[in-house]
Amino acid sequence: MVPKVFISYSWSSPGHQSLIRQWAEQLIADGIDVVIDIFDLKEGNDKYDFMERMVKDPTVTHVLMFCDKSYAEKADARIAGVGTESQIISKEIYDNVGQSKFIPIACEFSDDDNPFLPTFLQSRIWLNFSSPEAVNDNWERLIRLIYGKPEHEKPKLGKPPSYITSNTATPSNPAINKFNAFRQALLQDKKGLSFYREEFLTACFNFADGLRVREPPVDSLGKKILEDCGKLKPIRNLIVDWVLLESEISPTEVFCNALLDFLEKLRELKSRPPEINSWQESWFEAHTLFVYETFLYIIAALLKTNSFQTLHEVFTTHYLLPSTERHGFDRFETFHCFYGYSDALQSELAPPGKRLNSPAAELIKRQADRVDLPFTSIIEAELLILLMAFLNPTVGWYPQTLYYHSYNREFPFFVRATQHKHFLKLTSITGISDVEQMRREVRAGHERLNVKQWGGFSHVGSFWSYMNMDGLDTIK
Repeated sequence: MVPKVFISYSWSSPGHQSLIRQWAEQLIADGIDVVIDIFDLKEGNDKYDFMERMVKDPTVTHVLMFCDKSYAEKADARIAGVGTESQIISKEIYDNVGQSKFIPIACEFSDDDNPFLPTFLQSRIWLNFSSPEAVNDNWERLIRLIYGKPEHEKPKLGKPPSYITSNTATPSNPAINKFNAFRQALLQDKKGLSFYREEFLTACFNFADGLRVREPPVDSLGKKILEDCGKLKPIRNLIVDWVLLESEISPTEVFCNALLDFLEKLRELKSRPPEINSWQESWFEAHTLFVYETFLYIIAALLKTNSFQTLHEVFTTHYLLPSTERHGFDRFETFHCFYGYSDALQSELAPPGKRLNSPAAELIKRQADRVDLPFTSIIEAELLILLMAFLNPTVGWYPQTLYYHSYNREFPFFVRATQHKHFLKLTSITGISDVEQMRREVRAGHERLNVKQWGGFSHVGSFWSYMNMDGLDTIK
């Protein structure tokens, strides 16, 4: 049975109302049916009848009362909508003292550190939601309470329903809430971490997959690609948050394997959905760019957390092709599968009368707004990918973001590799401990990929110097 809750709150301020709406969407994402005036009270409805029906409705398993100072004052004074709801609720409580249907949630405390609660609720156990930290600490407790699961017993969280009850123009993102649950589980060293991780990554994939084109686009394809890339950006950030968090706190083999499995799943988003039989490759350019951009960010994140062995695994693993792309004996592909470009974005991003060298790189640059991983870090990550492509005779890569590199700017990771102790980090990634062997193979990679013919770069011949090839491992 799906739990159903009614939310009672005061319209104290636009900020408080927005916060209540956010919590309502988070409850929905956790599989709980929510009744709230924002979603369910329409023009022409009788608001007092609505309040009474929701409080007394037998299908409503819990009534959540989000109490701040305004709520307490209105309830005690029996004024406005809160006052009407309070009269109904207080009678229900007094008639059945032992009930647990009505849950007070303290959103604000007085100067003497007491929660603002209506008089009829002050003797009841309440939850603290007065700060982001308090919400994080008590969210699972609230969910367990609604589902009727005792706190001392770890429940198995089921998958949320396929529908999300929301009347907003932009759908809520369940992956946000799943990441918060995973983060809390990781920081508190809870059992069942893999389950929290799987729930989060599945939510990321499902959100992105929901935006995959399955019918011929009606509007301009370039415009739709740009719009969808904007919608996918929050998922990119959540994935990066996960990689940064777990690779820093718990860089285990389990994490590495989970990342490799997810990368293979991520690659699937570039392909056509198996249920469609007529398509054009350009339909999937938004997700192709999403995969490319996310891969660059993952490499940058792993560099930031010094996860060199994990980087080695990412670059040396072969990834199973999606079912719609397996033909003959072709079953696996290298990390080149994460590469992406777009022609359709040219008309959307290029200045009038001009043509961009790489619309994909321009888009990534425009969307590079993370403080912890600025665009320069993304360029450095792609330079590392290019190095690995040089070293692998079966891999090709065209470093699009390097169009935006300033010639006189150095790449810290490669400059530090001048020292032997830092060169060992590069050794961990590449698997090559002999610097002369590395130089020979990089030269061969330049020839194989015909770098001299690459157009548009101001300093094509400088990839060698960007990688500090002559300076590597020269200081012991």
